[in-house]
Amino acid sequence: MKTYIIAEIGINHNGDLNIAKKLIDAAVISGCDAVKLQKRTIDKVYTKEMLDSPRVSPWGTTQREQKEGLEFNEAEYNEIDKYCKEKGIEWFASAWDIDSQKFLQKYNCKFNKVASAMLGNEELLQEIAKEGRYTFISTGMTNYEEIDAVVKIFRDNNCPFELMHCNSTYPMKNEDANLKLINTLAKKYDCKVGYSGHEKGILVSVCAATLGATSIERHITLDKTMYGSDQAASIETDELYTMVKQIREVEKILGNGEKILSDAEMEVRKKLRG
Repeated sequence: MKTYIIAEIGINHNGDLNIAKKLIDAAVISGCDAVKLQKRTIDKVYTKEMLDSPRVSPWGTTQREQKEGLEFNEAEYNEIDKYCKEKGIEWFASAWDIDSQKFLQKYNCKFNKVASAMLGNEELLQEIAKEGRYTFISTGMTNYEEIDAVVKIFRDNNCPFELMHCNSTYPMKNEDANLKLINTLAKKYDCKVGYSGHEKGILVSVCAATLGATSIERHITLDKTMYGSDQAASIETDELYTMVKQIREVEKILGNGEKILSDAEMEVRKKLRG
């Protein structure tokens, strides 16, 4: 089984289309299946009080300036859509509000994504599920009752979905990965389960693929020291290339589980058994 590998650009583009394109290029070169971004309507997701509060960033001294600096506009999303089509890679985004989800609908992306932080937003979940588009659902910061509610929404809407085991710490410690939960979730909800990681390095993600994660999503960056809250929990482009290569090697190693004598082994058999 081929693991679906998603390179999460998120907001690591820092509002710069050229950085986004470089990250898309890295995903293509590495052999990823898709890239993912994040979309927010700032005034819907955050309160005025919060947006007016101080925060020093490359774009100014308020939270609003920082948040708006990280958002792409329609013209920039049009360019991303065009660029990904030219490069032959899927793209999609996680919306943090209904207006953003409706904005994304115009691009007719193959997939939707529900971020862990959105699992309590029933109105948004209903909006996504009614599209009937295959949806990756991260499960960080949740309990079974909350996952039950999300699964019910998607099944009630006959919307195909895939859960993603996730620990929403940035960066996550390896000992908090609890990868055995991948199979627990798969059995409990009778569905595919992937892994969305925020750890340093690639070991945990490769192990997740070995344990049967049907998809792997990792934040990527050009440089972990760049400005941004997600950079430290991301992997750089060389790590991404290595991770994809190792996951593909794991797939070969795991095989298909059937007892088959290869031609090479048959030659050995002939020699040793006469």
